[in-house]
Amino acid sequence: MKVDLIISADDIKREKVVDKSVVVIDMLRATSVIVTAINNGCNKVIPVVSIEEALNIVNKAKERHILGGERKALKIEGFDCSNSPLEYTCEMVKDKVIVITTSNGTRAIKGSEGARNILIGALINAKAVAEKLIELNNDIVLVNAGTYGEFSIDDFLCSGYIIECLIKNLDVELTDIAKTAHYLYKANPNLEFIENASHFKRIKELNLEEDLIYCCKKDIIDIVPEYADEVIL
Repeated sequence: MKVDLIISADDIKREKVVDKSVVVIDMLRATSVIVTAINNGCNKVIPVVSIEEALNIVNKAKERHILGGERKALKIEGFDCSNSPLEYTCEMVKDKVIVITTSNGTRAIKGSEGARNILIGALINAKAVAEKLIELNNDIVLVNAGTYGEFSIDDFLCSGYIIECLIKNLDVELTDIAKTAHYLYKANPNLEFIENASHFKRIKELNLEEDLIYCCKKDIIDIVPEYADEVIL
């Protein structure tokens, strides 16, 4: 089993992901939101790239949808929820359909189309993701959403932890960049280096420390949402 890594949504190439088992990681905060919402009982999540597409889906739908997402880490005007996982409570999302658009995460999900599997990963469900990958028994690509097309320390560290969970259970062949992510995690198992991430600092500046605390917890959820046919279940 080979493990590769892509550093941002802008760096996804179809030939890198086609027929692979992909894990999309945007731990601060889109994939943490999706994992939390699915865990709290929403029916499904529909990820889209643009605000216009999100509004079109909701305007055409007969049933009630929840609009969620962000631009520049801020709630989109007129949307029901921001990109804070703490907003996606059972009371808010149970039996609902969520339409979400974010600056990085939803672009990474849509950009990974063509993969055999597209799993949604974060620190909060990392161990479960690794277990699912072992079950799938396929070559793996960890797709980091990054931040506005740039490398992001937070997603890289999360990838390193997923790799650590994998290699505890089987032999894997790591590319150089996957080895580097694993090395960085092994040097920072308590995630202290994550505070250097520009996006971490941006969220902290917005006084969203509770989001950071939540998103940096390991393995508090044991489900693995999967994207297929334009929805996440």
